[in-house]
Amino acid sequence: MTDSPAIASSQLAALIREGVSEELLHAESNPHWTALKAAGTEPWLDTGDMDEAARLWSHEFTALTTNNSLLNKEIQKGLYDDWIPSAAAAVRADHPGIGVEELILEIAFALNARHGLRLVERFGAYVSVELHTDLAHDVERSLSYGRRYAALCDKFIVKVPLSPAGLVAARRLEEEGIPVNFTLGFSARQNHLITCAARPSWLNVFLGRLNAYAAGEGLGDGDWVGERALMASQATVHELRQQLGVSTRQIAASMRTGEQVSTLAGVDVYTMPIAVAEGYLAQAGDPAELRDRTAEDYQPQWAEGIDPSAEGVEALWEISPALRAACAEIAEVNPADLSAEGILSTLHAAGCDDIFPQLSEEETGTLIAEGKAPRRETWRDALASGRYGLDSLFTLAGFYAFAQDQAALDERIRRFLQD
Repeated sequence: MTDSPAIASSQLAALIREGVSEELLHAESNPHWTALKAAGTEPWLDTGDMDEAARLWSHEFTALTTNNSLLNKEIQKGLYDDWIPSAAAAVRADHPGIGVEELILEIAFALNARHGLRLVERFGAYVSVELHTDLAHDVERSLSYGRRYAALCDKFIVKVPLSPAGLVAARRLEEEGIPVNFTLGFSARQNHLITCAARPSWLNVFLGRLNAYAAGEGLGDGDWVGERALMASQATVHELRQQLGVSTRQIAASMRTGEQVSTLAGVDVYTMPIAVAEGYLAQAGDPAELRDRTAEDYQPQWAEGIDPSAEGVEALWEISPALRAACAEIAEVNPADLSAEGILSTLHAAGCDDIFPQLSEEETGTLIAEGKAPRRETWRDALASGRYGLDSLFTLAGFYAFAQDQAALDERIRRFLQD
């Protein structure tokens, strides 16, 4: 692991650590979570709220995940308003003459790291900390901040979003021994590519958003769409673990109901929102009934007249031979030679441009306005023609939603800066 003395001894690093002294929570075991682990699933909690997490924390939990939205929720409570000016002073001491935007980026990093350290100390767990959204297309700066997180705490897991640059940055971080949680995946084919190119310790399928989309856009009742995508991704990740000798593990993210704890048992990892974990415990029966469900063939039911292929939905769980071949080629590239341009070139030659589509400025504005999920009518023709992938639209929509929350956090920081 890279642990630069300059990183570790900066005034900002010292301030981030200063005064962090949370009392370790000694949690007992819960038979339901013990049974879940026995079925093959490691339980995490998806929250940055220390009080909420403490209500449910059990000996079986091993990590917490935060993201730009969850961190912004905590920062907007005013928890760190008194600390932000001190962070600004430390950054200016480390970097005299730093510009305002870079200063805000540094403080946002510091807030993420300090809150993450508090979570580590309180729960004795690993904590996923996310890169600033401004870094999504910058390999070198993603590496720099990922290394800085690692230098601060060996229980930090660096979250990297899906982009060509993110694939390269994640691969290089992992090569340095820095664990990566690769985020904003929505399909088996995306995660096949991620595993081959980036080889992260963890990756995700945001299944709840897929179910909500199918129901909300009239494709069907929404049941099993996200589950099918998740199980297909779990299967390809498991296959690649054997073929490539990687340790990548599948996370079920964006879980929405307590029932999913049972129906998805056996998936490598759950990161559960508080409401999901509470919902499961409220209705859980005999823990002995939990079993590995990864061999289940979950089949969505489509509304009359819906062609799932034309809607782009089947691409959530299907991996074309052309993409498999392209990913195999990418997997053979030496990590030092891996580049965003090379990945895009290989995908283009295979006819897989829809994984990283180039949206126009107008299309980008439309997708941002639509929120965390694309609207069917807006993108229907592009999906039917194969010009854009439904999974890639979800990835972009999710990223822009995170970017908006990051911007809200940045704006709160800006309020406390003095010229």
